[in-house]
Amino acid sequence: MRLSANLGFLWRELPLPDAIRAAAAAGFGAVECHFPFDFPPAVLRFALADSGIPMLVLNTRPGDPVAGDFGVCAVPGREDEAQAAIDEAIAYASAIKCQAVHVMAGKTDGSAKAERSFRRNLDHACAHGAGAGLRILIEPINTIDVPGYHLSSMDRAADIVKALGHNNLRILADCYHLQRMGVDPVSEIRRHLPLIGHIQIAAAPDRGEPDRGEIDYRVVAAALRDMGYGGYLGAEYRPRGTTEDGLGWMTIFRSGRP
Repeated sequence: MRLSANLGFLWRELPLPDAIRAAAAAGFGAVECHFPFDFPPAVLRFALADSGIPMLVLNTRPGDPVAGDFGVCAVPGREDEAQAAIDEAIAYASAIKCQAVHVMAGKTDGSAKAERSFRRNLDHACAHGAGAGLRILIEPINTIDVPGYHLSSMDRAADIVKALGHNNLRILADCYHLQRMGVDPVSEIRRHLPLIGHIQIAAAPDRGEPDRGEIDYRVVAAALRDMGYGGYLGAEYRPRGTTEDGLGWMTIFRSGRP
């Protein structure tokens, strides 16, 4: 099973280009990140080419974290800011040959007005992303860690994907967030697999390495093989120590069936 290192959490002590090289040296087949915009695209493009691995996903900017933002793309009245963030992410992803952009919904009151804003901005993202050959992802995020996040369930994400009808709009399914919302990650992935564009992993509830906790990733790995999932698994966890010291979990996904 193919593994991707999320450099928003892994090797954070390194500049992003060096973190890309560290992930490749550790045996990851791809990388993904949160917000790469402090680096000129040419710098990351060279690091990726030098390492021989692709960048799978990057996020739209989160807004103003000091003010409590966690994305703005579903926040009414901030459509211009949201679409500027989408355009920036798409241009950057295209420049480094990244495969997808995760559009961060943000915190809202859950109103119909917020949902309309989200869908309008997703229409914009999908139209611009299609022209660049990019996939657009939406991610249900648990409301324990991020109270008020606009999108927190797979069913709602699936409804959005189906209603908008864009071929390049898919769900980012994070096993950690699903578990924290009280649903079984394997069951949710199985129900929605045709609409899923990427899967991420981490232990629950501590969001550490996926080698302990409430989710048995040996069961997850076997189930994904049975489903025929052929994509990457993105390691988006917070290391309990150094990144290198915690990489023993990778054998779970490389040793065949448990």
